[in-house]
This record gives sequence, structure tokens and C-alpha cells, in this order.
Amino acid sequence: MSMDFSTPPYLLKNASVTRVMTQVLLALVPAIAVYTWLIGPAILIQIAIASLAALLGEALMLKVRRQPLAPFLGDGSAIVTAWLIALVFPPLAPWWMVVVGTLFAIVVAKQLYGGLGQNPFNPAMVAFAVCIVSFPALMSQWPNQALHLGFADQFQIIFGLTPRLDALTAATPLDALKTGLKLGEGQVGVAALLANQDVYGQFAGRGWEWITLCYLLGGLWLWQRKIITWQVPTAYIGALAAISGALWLYDPAQFASPLFHLFSGGAMLGAFFIATDPVSGSTTPRGKLIFGAGAGLLTYLIRVFGGYPDGVAFAILLMNICTPLIDLYTQPPIFGMKNGK
Repeated sequence: MSMDFSTPPYLLKNASVTRVMTQVLLALVPAIAVYTWLIGPAILIQIAIASLAALLGEALMLKVRRQPLAPFLGDGSAIVTAWLIALVFPPLAPWWMVVVGTLFAIVVAKQLYGGLGQNPFNPAMVAFAVCIVSFPALMSQWPNQALHLGFADQFQIIFGLTPRLDALTAATPLDALKTGLKLGEGQVGVAALLANQDVYGQFAGRGWEWITLCYLLGGLWLWQRKIITWQVPTAYIGALAAISGALWLYDPAQFASPLFHLFSGGAMLGAFFIATDPVSGSTTPRGKLIFGAGAGLLTYLIRVFGGYPDGVAFAILLMNICTPLIDLYTQPPIFGMKNGK
């Protein structure tokens, strides 16, 4: 059950954890379908691997903590974490890295803090951060969409049954843009890079822009179903668009447009499916606006001026640290009492 804090008096509404998690999974299905169509079935293999690892890790920790298995394994929270991990990891990542990241998310980032409702950090983002720091080369091997691989080929690459070929991998659109501007030393502008490289599509990464659009549509469906509130996604997207738009207007040769940043990388996935986590994110109305805006701002700063091409994971984790302080200073007045009492 959850509380509706939109207007007093505060009434209970029927929103079980299982129901919420099921709808989150349903909202991800369109993006996964387009992902499979564009990249191939590798993402389905990774989802299966991550889901199995998440359930096994959750079951093991529940046994160690002497907690009942059925209620927690059946609530869907571990599966949501697994799907998010699979979506933010490279689709041809080796199976063992997906397992390591998923187990770290479930065992360390979730269960060691007390399980669902107690974790201060988003488990999926913890998994991404740990693996990109520990295995930076493997976490940078994204498939080249010009090469079409069947199920058997992708299966063999994931499970190490065939050598991993450099020709199969390509830089992400964000990484390609960042590297191109750095190597060009100001001589090649953003417009020229976007026009001359196959990795880019109509307004963002080729193919990835449509996957991101599905994340947006899925997120809007969650908002329409009242699974998430509007504050975090709106503040996240608004802050990212505002800072990228300001710098783009200032120097369009060196800074990409807001459209590029919104539809590249994990921006929409982070805005609607990760930053809206009610456990690790802010819970007050004003706090959600601050949390979302801070995550959007940090995402851009890490992307453009930091050492990683996409800063969504680190931005959200940094804002997770700030959540207790944000909630402390943004608590709404208690119904029936004056401000300051």
C-alpha cells in the first residue's frame, strides 16, 4: 500500500509492490522489443542471465537472513533490477560480467542494507558503476549495428564460445562525439561529426534514438497510471535540456543540441525508470524536483566535462547521497498545523 500526498487528507490507495513492479516491467517491453529488432536477441539473453542471477542472489541472502522466500522473490523488485542492469550493460557483454554486476546489486547494494525499502542507492546503478570502474574495456564494447549477427553468433560471443572481435564493437554516440571533438581540437564542429559518422541517426545515435523514444513513451504510461509522479522526470529532462541548450546556443560547434543529449545514452531510461525509484530517491514533492534537476545537471557535466561518456549512473548515485538532506529540508507542513510548529 502507498500514500497519496497530493491533497489532504492523505488516503491509502491500492498499490502493492508486485503490481507496481509488474507495470514497470510492462513499460520496458516496447523498448526491449525495438532493442531486439535493431541489435538482435542478445538483449533477451542478457535479461535472462540477469534475472536468474538476481533471483538466486536474492534467495541466498533471504536464506542467510532467515527471511521467507516467497513474498520477496515474488514481488518483482529483483526482476526490475535485473532488467535495468541488462539494459544499461552492453548487449554483447560476457555473461560472467552481467552475473557479477547483478549479484553485487542484489547482495551488496540491496540485501546487506536490509532488503527492499532499505537500500540508500539504486542497485542497478551501483552494478553499472562497479563494472565500468572494474571492467572499463568490456563495458565499452557496444555492437556495431552495421554487422547483423544471428542468435547463435550472439549467444557464442556472450558465453565466450568464440573469440571477441574488435570489428563487432563500436563507440556509443556519446563516446564518438566526445572523442571526435577531442581529437579534432576544435577544428571539427559538432554538426560535421553528426553528419559524417554512421553511428548517428536523425537526431541522436542511429537506432538508439528509437529505443530512447520507447523509454519516453513507457515512462509517460507509468505517469498516466500514477506509478510515478511528474516531478522527477520533468526536473531531470528540464535541467538536462536547459544546460545543454544554453551551451549549444553559446557555441554550437563544440556543444551538441538538447535533442541529442535527451535521446542519447540513458537519459530517458534514467529520468523515468531509475531516478524515480521511491526508495533511493527523494520522496517529498519539492525534494523530487531538486533530486531530478540535480541528476540532470550532473548527467550533463559528467558527459561533457567528465571522464565518462554517459553520466546517468554516477549522477543518480551522487543524488542518492543527497536524498536524506533534501528530504529533511523539503518536508511539507503537517496537515492541521501551521508552518514552523
